[in-house]
Amino acid sequence: MTGVIKKKTDKGFGFISVAGQEKDLFFNSKSLVGVTFDELNEGDQVSFEVEDSPKGPNAVNVQRA
Repeated sequence: MTGVIKKKTDKGFGFISVAGQEKDLFFNSKSLVGVTFDELNEGDQVSFEVEDSPKGPNAVNVQRA
């Protein structure tokens, strides 16, 4: 899937906006591939996979698109 970094926090996580979906996907800095958390900016295009967790779906294997 692809989306856009909507928000980043100073705690090492953020949210990805996906076209056609109401809810944003959570991502953690530990789920990044080939890029560091500091290299990503709000508005950047990313690709990722979705994984279910106890708190709902999360984006994993997040990388620049």
